[in-house]
This record gives sequence, C-alpha cells and structure tokens, in this order.
Amino acid sequence: MKKERIAKIKRQTRETSIELSLCLDGSGKAGLKTGVPFLEHMLELFSRHGFFDMEVLASGDLPVDSHHLVEDLGLVLGEAFREALGDKDGVRRYGMSLLPMDEALVMVAVDLSGRPFLGFDLPLLCGSLGNFETELVEEFMRAFVNKVQCTLHVRLQAGNNTHHIIEAAFKGLGRALAEAVSFDTRVDGVLSTKGLL
Repeated sequence: MKKERIAKIKRQTRETSIELSLCLDGSGKAGLKTGVPFLEHMLELFSRHGFFDMEVLASGDLPVDSHHLVEDLGLVLGEAFREALGDKDGVRRYGMSLLPMDEALVMVAVDLSGRPFLGFDLPLLCGSLGNFETELVEEFMRAFVNKVQCTLHVRLQAGNNTHHIIEAAFKGLGRALAEAVSFDTRVDGVLSTKGLL
C-alpha cells in the first residue's frame, strides 16, 4: 500500500506569509484565505478538478498589489507538490487536458520530468478581472513549475473571454496533474529509462 502523499509548507518573507497543506489523494476540498478573491476562485477550481485537498492561509503586501502574494503562492504550491510526490515511484509522470469552458478551449500538458520549463501561450484580452491583474497567471504558473520541477505547456486553442480562458487553464492544470500523479501498476520504479526523475 502506498503511503499518504501529503505536504505542509510554510513560507515567511517581509512581503508575504503563507501556510499551505496539500493531499494529492483527496476529494477536491479547498479552504482558501488569501485576500485575492479571483485567485481563490481559480485555486478552488484547480483543487476540485484535480481531486487535491488543499488548505491555504496567506497574507501579503496587497496594498502594493497582489504580485508578490500570487508568485509566492505558486512557489509554495509547487514545493508542496514536489514534497508530496516524493520519489515519484509508480506515477504516470505525464498528464494532459484539453478543457472547454464555453467558447474557450485550453490545452494543458505536464511532465513530472525534474526539469522546470513553462511554455505559456495564453493571450488574455482583459488586463484585469476585479482587482486581479491577469498577467499574474503566467507568474503563478512559472513559480509553480520552478518549484515542482516539471515541464508545463499551457496553450489557448480558442476563446475570447478572459475569465473563461483563465478558468479553463486552472481546471485543465488540475486535471493534467491529477493524471500525472496517479499510479499505474505497470510502472516499476519511475517511468524513465534513466531510472531517475
């Protein structure tokens, strides 16, 4: 029987304070307090569609803007994924989602390769949604990729509503990661000819 894949991460800087707990084998429950409502909405969707249980308590220098908090949340979530994954024994490694959200269609593909790379082709027509600057989606994804050490491609196939596009990206990321971290009984050790990921 596989051990429980969980992680608890704390990050404290002069700009942000974050506590995050993650269970990879959950039911999609999320408790989120960040002070950035749009990001909470996206992370709730990510958690639900990836079946990850996640608790986040975060604060930061929001009177400046939400950049530091969003980026640091990406870092902490990526670190939690890497820790919870452990040695990656038996996992599928790859995951992909082609996710529709009304007129929007977004492709998300991930490889738990141990090599960080972000391919981000997600044109966003609206500069902000509420008080959330949409350019921070890329910053969040890049921070996540750098800490979890995975290859991630996010590409817009169709769409013109910025909210729908971003929502499809976060749902797609959840689904792609759920596939990548799932177990395959045919995988002996790690899925690599090198014997290491």
